[in-house]
Amino acid sequence: MRLQEIDGVLLIDKESGMTSHDVVALVRRRLGIKKVGHCGTLDPLATGLLLIVLGRGTKIQDLLMAEDKEYVGTMRLGVSTDSQDADGEITDTRPVPQLTDANIEEAFAKYDGDFYQMPPMVSAIKQGGVALYKLARQGKTVEREPRFVHVFAHEILKTSMPDIDFRVVCSKGFYVRTYAHDIGESLSCGAHLSSLRRTKSGRFTLERAITVQELRDEEPASVLQRVLDLPTVSRLRGA
Repeated sequence: MRLQEIDGVLLIDKESGMTSHDVVALVRRRLGIKKVGHCGTLDPLATGLLLIVLGRGTKIQDLLMAEDKEYVGTMRLGVSTDSQDADGEITDTRPVPQLTDANIEEAFAKYDGDFYQMPPMVSAIKQGGVALYKLARQGKTVEREPRFVHVFAHEILKTSMPDIDFRVVCSKGFYVRTYAHDIGESLSCGAHLSSLRRTKSGRFTLERAITVQELRDEEPASVLQRVLDLPTVSRLRGA
């Protein structure tokens, strides 16, 4: 396909099992656009909103990545994993104590506002030029720098032991799987993130997003009509 010149942002509803780079490669291949990037990595387990920047849109990639994010997810109590999510190897199992709604709310409330979060070993953060997850695959654990993060709001949506469904609005660089892990530790039984969906990034929502299946099936010209041009992106950002 002839490479096209188009500038803007395409909102994708990522499906589970794909990396963010897989989505970038699919967009590049389907639309014939050379300059393609993404804003805010979603782990393969996660689904939901992924902002794909095209052409000159790549120049505002950092601005878009800096936006706050909203997620809905499920944590499973009693089981910890090395990746802190369902894709990892189980490292510990503990009985889940009898917990009241107040116990659970208290544990979540510990992680409101500003705090430091330790990035997991299974992450794309680089140390000495090597991604941590590559070191983890070699059985290595290295010292990591804690990240300053912020939780603007949380909501416990449903409790069906051992699972807790929740919503969280957080700053950039936030690891929701670490959030689940840390809350599990606060509840003295451990936990891991069993599902995650990004529902919002800044003022961008899933309502305007195209699914991966639509990206695969629709004609490129139809998909290109869904691209938000840069003036529209600027207005949506309130810039």
